[in-house]
Amino acid sequence: MKLSKLVAAISMTFALSVQANTLPVEEAVLTSPPLVPPPITRDHAAKVVVKMETVEKVMEIADGVEYMFWTFGGSVPGQFLRVREGDEVEFHLSNHPDSKMPHNIDLHAVTGPGGGAAASFTAPGHTSVFNFKALNPGLYVYHCATAPVGMHIANGMYGLILVEPKEGLPPVDREYYVMQGDFYTKGAYGEQGLQPFDMDKAIKEQPDYVVFNGAVGALNGDKALTANVGETVRLYVGNGGPNLVSSFHVIGEIFDKVSVEGGNLMNENVQTTLVPAGGAAMAEFKLDVPGNFILVDHSIFRAFNKGALGMMAVDGDEDKIVYSGKVADNVYLPEGSAVQVMPNGHPKVTAKNKEERMMYGKRVYEANCQACHQGGGEGIPGAFPPVAGSDFLNEDPTRAVDIVLHGLKGPIKVNGQAFDSIMPAMRLSDEDVANVLTYVLNSWDNQGGEISPDEVAKRREAGKPIVMEGSAH
Repeated sequence: MKLSKLVAAISMTFALSVQANTLPVEEAVLTSPPLVPPPITRDHAAKVVVKMETVEKVMEIADGVEYMFWTFGGSVPGQFLRVREGDEVEFHLSNHPDSKMPHNIDLHAVTGPGGGAAASFTAPGHTSVFNFKALNPGLYVYHCATAPVGMHIANGMYGLILVEPKEGLPPVDREYYVMQGDFYTKGAYGEQGLQPFDMDKAIKEQPDYVVFNGAVGALNGDKALTANVGETVRLYVGNGGPNLVSSFHVIGEIFDKVSVEGGNLMNENVQTTLVPAGGAAMAEFKLDVPGNFILVDHSIFRAFNKGALGMMAVDGDEDKIVYSGKVADNVYLPEGSAVQVMPNGHPKVTAKNKEERMMYGKRVYEANCQACHQGGGEGIPGAFPPVAGSDFLNEDPTRAVDIVLHGLKGPIKVNGQAFDSIMPAMRLSDEDVANVLTYVLNSWDNQGGEISPDEVAKRREAGKPIVMEGSAH
C-alpha cells in the first residue's frame, strides 16, 4: 500500500474512533411483548449498547400443549428494540450455556452482509459483539439466520426493531407490540403434551398454529390489550412467518393511518393491511366507543381455528350516535305473513336410541357449532366458551336447551374463565336440538345424560332467552 493511502486509512479510522467516542453512551431498553420501550426524547444520536440473549425453553403454545421454543430474550416474539435514526449500535448477542444450538441474528435494519448474521454467529455459552449504524428509519424484523434458517424462525426466533426518525414519531396514548407467526407440530391442533417441530409440514406450508405473540390466547382474557375511549393507539405489527402472509385486521375499528410495510409510505382509512412474512407495519387508530375489539388475521380460518385471534378491551362512556348496539330484534317474514315450508319428499330421520342420537348430534355439531366451540369443544379463549368439561353446561342442561332455542346474552363464567358475548338462537328442529345436546353432554368429560325431542318441544313453548346479570343488551 502506498504511504499516502496508508495515512488516509489511518486518518479515517482515527476520525471514526473520535466520532464514536464523542457520542453519549446508553444501554438499550428491551421489552417483552406486548410492551414497547418508551419513545426516544433525545434530539441527538447516541451509542446504544444492546444486550440480548438467546434461550431455548419449553412454553405452552396452547392449553395443555407444550413446545420447545427458541427465543430472543425468553419470549416469542423476541424483545422489542427501539433506537433513533443515526444511532450507532453496539450489539452483544449471548447464547445461553444450556442451548443445544448455535444462534445468530439478522436485523433487517442493518446495512451490511447478512444483516449482522455472520458477525453474530454464537455458540452456546458464548457472546458475540458487532456494531452497526441505524441509517434508515422504519419498523424492521429481526430473526435468527443460522442454518436451517426456516427451522430457527419457525421455532420462534424473531422480533421487531424500531428505528425512529430523527424528528420522532407523532405522540399517541398507547403503543403495543403484536407479532404473528406460524408453527408446525407433529400433533394436530390442540393435541396435548410436548409437541416436536415437523419439518415436512413446514416445507408444505401447512401450519397447525397461526398465533399472535407465540401462543393461542396470548392476547385474550386477562392478557388482552387495554385502552380507554378517546385514546389513540399505535400497534407495531410484525410477521415472523416463516411462511404465511398476514391479513391484519381489528374487528370494529378502522386504521386512521398505516405505515405501509413499516416504511415512510402512509395509507389512511385502512380496514385490513397485509404484513408479509419478514415484514412489519405500524397501524394507528383512535378509540371512539367501548367494548372488546378483536384482532385477527383475516385469512379467517386462521383466527377461529388456528389461534390468530387477540383482544383489546376498551373502557369508557358509550356514544350511541357512533354505535348504538342492537335497538330492535323483529321477526322477518320475506314470503308474507306466514313462514312458508316446502316439503322435500324425504321423511325426517329420527334417532331410535341414545347411540343414534349422539351420532346424528355429532353431525349437527360439526355443521353448526364447531366453528366457534372447536372440534374438541375447547372453545376459543376470550371469545367463545368451551363446551368440553363445562361446569356451566353440566350445572343445568335444561338451561342449555333454552340457550340453543332462544339464545343467551350477557357475561358468564365457564370453568373459571369470563366470557361476554351473544349466543344467537339456533334455527334447529326439536330433533336436532335433542341430538346435538345429547352428543355434547356425552363428550369431552361432560356428565352424560340424554335430551329428548319432547323435552325440547316443551322448552320451545315455555322457555325464553337467557339474559345474564350485567348484560348490556
